[in-house]
Amino acid sequence: MNEPHDNSETAGDLVLGVDIGGSSVKAGRVVPGEGELVGTRVRMELPRPPRPAPVLDMIVETCAREGPVSRVGCTFPGVVERGRVRTAVNMGPEWTGLDLRAELQKRFAAAWGHEVPVVTVNDADAAGVAEVRWGAARGATGVVLAVTLGTGIGSALFIDGILVPNTELGHIEIGGRDAETFAAARWRVEEDLTWEEWGSRVDRYLRRLEALIPAGLIVVGGGVSQDFALFAPYLHPRASVVPARFRNDAGIVGAAAVASAADPGRPTRPTI
Repeated sequence: MNEPHDNSETAGDLVLGVDIGGSSVKAGRVVPGEGELVGTRVRMELPRPPRPAPVLDMIVETCAREGPVSRVGCTFPGVVERGRVRTAVNMGPEWTGLDLRAELQKRFAAAWGHEVPVVTVNDADAAGVAEVRWGAARGATGVVLAVTLGTGIGSALFIDGILVPNTELGHIEIGGRDAETFAAARWRVEEDLTWEEWGSRVDRYLRRLEALIPAGLIVVGGGVSQDFALFAPYLHPRASVVPARFRNDAGIVGAAAVASAADPGRPTRPTI
């Protein structure tokens, strides 16, 4: 994982990456085209329940103090199409249908006194973009799956480096249950599972995923990826399985990458 570095002279050209997760929001300024965090990464705990207005106000109030940026990329843990939230399983029904892009753009314009382009993207897609562009899957060809294990399970699917957006493969059914209701990282803590017990659940999920989409490489991300060596022995898919390079910063870096590549005047389809 890259350590944040100082680069204040280019502050106006930096991109703000905001990663909204199921339990917290992380944000940081990123050097366009490099995937490097600049300055301090901030972390904000989500209020409960995480209603849209308080969450977005908190994001803008906190991030606007971090300095000038050229544009903003923001992730969301659900399907995002043309800036609008379509699903919000781990966030609540008030988010469904929200024009996240417009709401953030309005708030940042008020905070900074001028309009800054905002691009929104699924959180796992953003994390996957970071890993394919600069991280553990850089240079990989064929089918690549990036799986983010956290409060839920996010997925990003790439074919020869091209992202297939909004796959939401954390919700595939295994044994009559939604996969993320037993294999997400949260259950290791909440159910006091050993690494072997939880790793076996993840293995079951990955092998089911591989049966549906035969990938050559699977990248495992989320904060738990820093402990990859503790559960890797219990993972047995045919594909190579590697830990994410950017770990918990992947969403920030990927959101900034998508924002840098997007034309703010047109509907956003994340690519790398």
